[in-house]
Amino acid sequence: MAQPTKRLVFFEQFMHPVAEATLGAAGDIELTRLAYSNPESVNWQALEQASGFQLSASAEIKEPWRGSAALLDRCQSLLAVCSAGAGYDAIDVEACTARGVIVCNQGGANVEAVAEHAIGFMLALSKKIGLANRALLRGEAADRSKFWGNDIQNKTVGLVGLGKIGIRTGELARALGMKVIAFDPSLHAEAISERGAEAVSFDTLLEQSDFVSVHCPLTPGTRDLFDSSAFSRMKRSAYFINTSRGGIHSEQALLNALQTGQIAGAGLDVFDVEPPPSDHPLLKLDNVLATPHIAGGTYEGVEALAQTTAEQWLTIFSGKVPARLINPLAWPKYCDRFERVLGFRPEPLQTHG
Repeated sequence: MAQPTKRLVFFEQFMHPVAEATLGAAGDIELTRLAYSNPESVNWQALEQASGFQLSASAEIKEPWRGSAALLDRCQSLLAVCSAGAGYDAIDVEACTARGVIVCNQGGANVEAVAEHAIGFMLALSKKIGLANRALLRGEAADRSKFWGNDIQNKTVGLVGLGKIGIRTGELARALGMKVIAFDPSLHAEAISERGAEAVSFDTLLEQSDFVSVHCPLTPGTRDLFDSSAFSRMKRSAYFINTSRGGIHSEQALLNALQTGQIAGAGLDVFDVEPPPSDHPLLKLDNVLATPHIAGGTYEGVEALAQTTAEQWLTIFSGKVPARLINPLAWPKYCDRFERVLGFRPEPLQTHG
């Protein structure tokens, strides 16, 4: 008897051709490329038949094509939803768990790219590279002493979140002679120490850091984590860096902190609305360096991300436990649904790891 078709849908492009090549070589996965410009009826028809849904990068997702409860209710054959990067805030994890749909991210695939971007912000801000460049273009660079910066050697970087990207950022910072401290409520102090940082409280991190670098996901618990109160506890000479997700910092609170001199500057790869409008007030400040959510967007990083994404889908469709499973509580119900949809039962969760 022929096995049911394993249908995987995605919008526009799968990050890098290596993903489609890897999945295509499996021989038993039907890949369907959708377009946001399609009539909604065309996209819904494909999704309603799909067993897997690979989301676009968060900044590119258009409504109603998020991993919402409404989409899940309409797509009864859907078994798994995966995000394009480490963040999974475009997916309603609670709704997925309740319906027996597993959620996976791609944490760790583009570690080097994001970590280097964060360090790049630190160097550029400390050396006033962006400020000097703007002044030079305006013809206002006659007095070079206005653009003297600071060495980052012997400065303290505070990492908020110590997953794979946070770990690598800390490694690069230590190589430059920086002290690394970290706050991560999901880790014990010993685990933080093993990852190369000194464990501190959130308040202590804010008070001691010369650079505060965000490496945690956007969740209800981290939304507006950096509000007016948080920025008020930072050093006036400190820089705030976010290469993780917009929404973790309040843009208005950050704007106020920068305009009043409460902190020295900011490096931002993420915004509430992406890309931000050209008249966004934060983009008008000389002490802000901004990029359009491209920290993970190196050729090497994107290829690695696509490869690991494809490999994880192969794992999912083979009935094994994916390495980056976000909601293990969904597994029992997921197994029942998987067996009904694809005709065989996945392995028990306890065999993972």
